[in-house]
Amino acid sequence: MSLTIALDAMGGDHGPSVIVPAALAMLQEQPRLRLILVGDQDVLAAELARRGGTTGERLTLHHASQQVAMDELPSQALRYKKDSSMRVAINLVKEGRASACVSAGNTGALMAIARFVLKTLPGVERPAIITTLPTIQGHTHMLDLGANVDSCAEHLFQFAVMGSVLTSAVDNLEHPRVGLLNIGEEEIKGNERVKEAARLLMESDINYVGFVEGDDIYRGTVDVVVCDGFVGNVALKTSEGVARMITAFMKQEFTRHPMTRLAGLLARPVLRALRDRIDPRRYNGASFIGLQGIVIKSHGSADTLSFSQAIREAMVEVEKDVPQRIGSQLESLLLERAVG
Repeated sequence: MSLTIALDAMGGDHGPSVIVPAALAMLQEQPRLRLILVGDQDVLAAELARRGGTTGERLTLHHASQQVAMDELPSQALRYKKDSSMRVAINLVKEGRASACVSAGNTGALMAIARFVLKTLPGVERPAIITTLPTIQGHTHMLDLGANVDSCAEHLFQFAVMGSVLTSAVDNLEHPRVGLLNIGEEEIKGNERVKEAARLLMESDINYVGFVEGDDIYRGTVDVVVCDGFVGNVALKTSEGVARMITAFMKQEFTRHPMTRLAGLLARPVLRALRDRIDPRRYNGASFIGLQGIVIKSHGSADTLSFSQAIREAMVEVEKDVPQRIGSQLESLLLERAVG
């Protein structure tokens, strides 16, 4: 059975020069996959020819006359870019011609357009952005990462439900451990929104394990870390900055003088293994959950390897039918609360 995904081929910092080779690589890797490249047909055809690729049953081009700039206001993109590669790719999901959309484009515009076109699932007030992060014990899932900068307790509760369902589906975990990000593990700490969200979660059948602190994110003590978008985005960007700083420090130390260069050569296998474990490209692909359709956001500066990973994330969510699972679970929990 084939699986069709629409790619916003004009989005991101690099556009077709990254997305076309990533598409060709994934088609070779995944025999069931079918891809629709959405964008300027002449540009895409030229890039495809340059890469030695051809269109056919598994790879088609869908023309879109506009594209959304990375710095464009979401409201402007929503109102005036109705034939943008981003909008057209999401429309293909809405029409059932694709099972998911992947874009490396403007995050705000992508969320605005996806929410307008696909709508939220029943019971979901706000969609959220969730991604996978490496931990000492494997990986964890964290949300929200920027879609909602000021969330109430009910929103945090819904984020927890959606994150739990997605994690259960993609990681095959029956009862994922869910934690609320806070300034301490004690019940008396945190603002009223976090405390109220904790109460809601304790009254649900979600496997809520309590508050977690920032250092728990990478320790792997929980499978899902829940926070509002402001906190989540700051935490994520801080982590990326720390990772770059450590990488820079290691390069500086290993090139300081001849002996450290020799040590670097001897340690190369270990350093490569470390790089692979924390390489953010291998965790690329954030999901916009809570929508009536699957939309995956790739990092804007993604290279071929990272964009390929975003396509894999889309495939997993399609195969696991994540939106339907979230809708069913949320409906059940809200019904229980209403009856209770």
